[in-house]
Amino acid sequence: MTTQLWIEGGNRLSGQVDVQGAKNGVLPILAATVLTRDVCIIENCPRLSDVEASVRILRHLGCTAWWEDGALVADTTNMDRFDIPDDLMREMRSSVIFLGAILARLGAAELSYPGGCELGPRPIDLHLRALRELGAEIEDRGGCLRCRAAGLQGTELTLALPSVGATENAILAAVGARGTTIICNAAREPEIVDLQRFLNACGAWVRGAGSSTIMVEGGATLHGCAHRCMGDRIVAATYLCAAAAAGGEARLTGVDYRQLSTVTAALTEAGCRIRSEPRGIAIERAGRLRAIRPVRTAPYPGFPTDAQAVLMAALLRSQGATVFVENIFENRYRHVDEMIRMGADIRVEGRVAVVCGVESLRGAVLRATDLRGGAALAVAALSAQGESTISCTEHIDRGYEDLARDLTALGAKIRRIQA
Repeated sequence: MTTQLWIEGGNRLSGQVDVQGAKNGVLPILAATVLTRDVCIIENCPRLSDVEASVRILRHLGCTAWWEDGALVADTTNMDRFDIPDDLMREMRSSVIFLGAILARLGAAELSYPGGCELGPRPIDLHLRALRELGAEIEDRGGCLRCRAAGLQGTELTLALPSVGATENAILAAVGARGTTIICNAAREPEIVDLQRFLNACGAWVRGAGSSTIMVEGGATLHGCAHRCMGDRIVAATYLCAAAAAGGEARLTGVDYRQLSTVTAALTEAGCRIRSEPRGIAIERAGRLRAIRPVRTAPYPGFPTDAQAVLMAALLRSQGATVFVENIFENRYRHVDEMIRMGADIRVEGRVAVVCGVESLRGAVLRATDLRGGAALAVAALSAQGESTISCTEHIDRGYEDLARDLTALGAKIRRIQA
């Protein structure tokens, strides 16, 4: 049964919400549980379709996983398979993160290329190159990857780009390798720091996450642990942009404001008042927003590509014109056509989008094109006059535990309805 989001715009927000656990943090951690051969308790784990896809992969591999007292428990003791079928791989791009962990534990892995949102080419060659440098033999047979490793060996490897997934896969494989691995030009995202915290709590030796050089001493025998996931900075950015778009105020807890510095800097420049707090962040918007300097997406600590669409949505009614430059994905403006249906003035040329603020937006019948684009449509609908409906909510459910619930807590008029 399909559902839609119904939103009545034009209402100022006021309220507080506790930000869910980070999707991009918990997925590599679930893959890492494979290395422990033990029971792991993942607290603050968000209930997302992508998390459920990871659970199905774990169960297919012979592991067990269940929800208990709000936490996800994974027991990987009896894992006895190294293959992931095509239908499970196609559910999400992050499924490829299991490759390094399976290879490190069993010395073999078979899987197909991953799926996920259609954001343009996202090759996994960096993942495969890193694993090959660690000693893996990888054969590509018509999109099916057959990987073997008699014994992974630590080495010094340099990533051509600071890919988050390739960094995580290299770390997971290196934990199970003999000797020392040094990963240069590593991605610096906070989610990688959270993965390091989890692995070290399990008995691994990983240092340097959050910097461009990560060192792993492999070969340690790991054990299970209880780990609390970090708050989701992209979900937090979404709710900050929702308050900026609709006006009013919002307080978010359970998130580290330091991880949102580029987003909050942009919103402050646009005219919002933002206050950091020990356990979160607060935002207030009174008057009309104004255009800001060009927004260029970049690897962390630059402006996150995952927050580009929601910031664009917040600035649709700003004074002046704002330029967006998308440097990470080629096809990340798929939400633009839907925003134009609401009366937005946006012009796209390749990787550049120019948003000219308009006086008002109108509610419309909309379709979510991808995860972050779908959330951006909800943000835009909050500042529009009249009612909007958003279909294809399965995209949004991949990264937001309950978007309607959280925005309702902030004072929005939004609910999920049957299509």
